[in-house]
Amino acid sequence: MATPRAALFASLLVALCCSSLGTGSSGAEEEEGSALRSRAPYVDEVKFDFTPFLIQYRSGRVQRLMGTSVVPPSLDARTGVASRDVVIDRATGLAVRVYRPSQSQSRANKKLPVLLYFHGGAFVVESAFGPAYHGYLNALAARAGVIAVSVNYRLAPEHPLPAAYDDSWTALQWVLSSARNGSSWLARHGDVSRLFVGGDSAGGNIAHNLAMRAGGEEQSLLVLDSTNARTTVRIRGVALLDPYFLGARADPWAERTWGFICAGRYGTGHPYVDPAALPAAAWRRLGGARVLVTVSGRDRLGPWQRGYVGALRGSGWGGEARLYETPGEGHCFFLNYLASPKAAMHMATLADFVNQA
Repeated sequence: MATPRAALFASLLVALCCSSLGTGSSGAEEEEGSALRSRAPYVDEVKFDFTPFLIQYRSGRVQRLMGTSVVPPSLDARTGVASRDVVIDRATGLAVRVYRPSQSQSRANKKLPVLLYFHGGAFVVESAFGPAYHGYLNALAARAGVIAVSVNYRLAPEHPLPAAYDDSWTALQWVLSSARNGSSWLARHGDVSRLFVGGDSAGGNIAHNLAMRAGGEEQSLLVLDSTNARTTVRIRGVALLDPYFLGARADPWAERTWGFICAGRYGTGHPYVDPAALPAAAWRRLGGARVLVTVSGRDRLGPWQRGYVGALRGSGWGGEARLYETPGEGHCFFLNYLASPKAAMHMATLADFVNQA
């Protein structure tokens, strides 16, 4: 049986032959050729091929090639972690999935650190509700003993940057607001005075930019304490797992894909994607007293990830910047091989970072 592509080619070939028989064609022949052309399948031309993630067509249609599966929230039998979904902005559809460890994991019912987490996927695919991230956050919430809030931010190209950055700020404000709501999981089980932000790949980029904004807008990070007094919450730490960073000397393909993600608004030398371009004074407003950056040895983004740590340490920021490297592994390997020794060590490093006194 002919494939759709072969059938399309055959139809176009027949139409081409009919139209090029010469000026001696009869009116009936011209009419038949016109009918054949009108029956040829419609061709939606490719506008941008971002394989293996997606293809965008000139009609505006976006075909995602991966990261579209979702799983419901649950009580995970393996870890004992419960999860639930909350829509936090109905105007944009922004939602989060909240993970709560079992009571036996909550350290004698003491409140737990809160981790605001952003998934990866090159800003264009994946979801907080996808199976890979659901499995990872279940395991992380159990291993680290944290209340994890996984953010389902809007994706490009339908919503180019800075939409994801705006969503991250909305999610942070929702976390602080929920800490005042006595019936919420965050209010009953989370301690926002031990607030962390983090993410992998594109999510690491988002976490960094959120921390930069939070450090410059501390007046917006207010909650009520146990005496109903208003107090400023400071981000305790920032975890950037194989973060999506580039630089002004990125290769042409990286430049094109970054331009696609942000609709051409920012170059690869912009601080959104090249934090090393920030002046030293700007680094000093980074929210968080500690930063963890992980690098996988075979990740082509490694030079920029290491450069981030070097720039931060040399900026006079004053906090603690830690670099953790896993040799011989590719970008974000830890998401799909949770049981491997290297992935277990990676998660243990993140858990220790969150629970460090």
